[in-house]
Amino acid sequence: MANYIGIDLGTTFSAVATLDETGRPIIIANEDGINITPSVVTFDSSNKAIVGEEARKALALDSNTIGRFKRDMGTSQTYHAHGSEYTPTDLSALVLKKLKEYTISSIKDIEEAVVTIPANFPAEAREATMQAAKLAGLNVKYIINEPTAAALFYGWKTGEELSGKYAVYDLGGGTFDISIIDVDGQNIEVLATNGVSKLGGADFDEILQSLVAKKFKEAAGKEMDLEDYTINDAEEDKKSLSKREKCSLRISRVSIEITRHEFEEAISSLISQTEMLCETTLDEADLSPNEIKKILLVGGSTRMPCVQESITKVFNKEPTVSANVDEVVALGAAIYAAYKSDRAKLSAIQKKSVDKVKVSEITAKCFGVISRGFDEAREQSKLQNTIMIMKGEKIPTSVTEPFFTTGDGQESVMCKITESSAPETDPNFVKIVWEGELKLPSGREAGQQIDVTYSYNDNQIMECSFLDVASGKKRDVPLGMASTADAAGDGIDKFIVE
Repeated sequence: MANYIGIDLGTTFSAVATLDETGRPIIIANEDGINITPSVVTFDSSNKAIVGEEARKALALDSNTIGRFKRDMGTSQTYHAHGSEYTPTDLSALVLKKLKEYTISSIKDIEEAVVTIPANFPAEAREATMQAAKLAGLNVKYIINEPTAAALFYGWKTGEELSGKYAVYDLGGGTFDISIIDVDGQNIEVLATNGVSKLGGADFDEILQSLVAKKFKEAAGKEMDLEDYTINDAEEDKKSLSKREKCSLRISRVSIEITRHEFEEAISSLISQTEMLCETTLDEADLSPNEIKKILLVGGSTRMPCVQESITKVFNKEPTVSANVDEVVALGAAIYAAYKSDRAKLSAIQKKSVDKVKVSEITAKCFGVISRGFDEAREQSKLQNTIMIMKGEKIPTSVTEPFFTTGDGQESVMCKITESSAPETDPNFVKIVWEGELKLPSGREAGQQIDVTYSYNDNQIMECSFLDVASGKKRDVPLGMASTADAAGDGIDKFIVE
């Protein structure tokens, strides 16, 4: 029997799960016997990496300790420790390596792993996650959106009782996702999804730290030293305020009292943002709150009373808490790992556990290409963003569209791939995620066909190609791995594909 594992690579904490011999998903505890491991890395003077609780305790006190780097996945952000430079991918790989090591010490071997990512992660962040897994020495063929993984576990756990339209509300340490799903037994179809890549417990901690600093200055008449009240202290007090109405602090011999009401007022704009996204997602799914059967919670920040009150306000019903919100994503990922596995390597009981599982994902963004169209009102050509793959499209999917060169003797086309949250046609309001040049044979007339293909796979990573039909010349783009370094230039007038 081979071991397939699911990994929740979280902003603040990570977890690993697998299917046991009975076909039941279980969490694999770390060497300290704890089910979740802090996603924090610290480096000693010899640059040896230490991951986990020891590193978390040093966060905000030691400049060689780094956390919350998941929020920068797929970006050019770098971090420094003892003169060495690390990317978010490097640091994520160290966390994954730690998880791999204690998992192997528990279950001996790992056949394949599935790693989860926020539903709103852009393509480059998804690709960076895959790269981190490879650097950690994990065999990863699939990644899965965190809300989908959680829904998969809820569906597995309750079986036939889970049927209808549900909302998966995922508010963790760094990101917020809201997904509307249609469940029939263990068949799960995602109808609509939205999210914010930087909204979560980390933001609440920073706001509480600022609130305490403000109160300290009012009481002491001087600025508070952040080393006297760290982010870790704020996180612990945030948890306390979820259980009691006020929290009494003593910082540098100054007594301060923070009430839950004050804290909730301070974070109210962020909570409002989650409410608006919930309403938008309901609209995209063409559903009313009353058509949602239950709201399934994911992520530690959903324990906050104001978050649960906010959910009740939007959906007209209280959320469902039927599992450990810190573990459901890893447990669902373990089920998905077995679902995507070589069934011949599963035990008979494990096969039976996952045989009925079906998952249907959708795209979380719109993807397009910058082209030149015709403005009839002004009787002139204009640049436009042509949508190739719509948000909400079932995946995997592949689409090919023909475009045409506009000038005689044209020897190249500048290709620009775009990403947007809505089907935007104005190039000024989309994100260009890749650009490059396709060289063409010389001496040809205008109107040469260029076929553009976008293929979106199960991991929600897209591969694009630009094909000159007549010559067979082609430019393949694995989105997320490419760079703009080979682009012929930034001049917008250089793009001449119609």
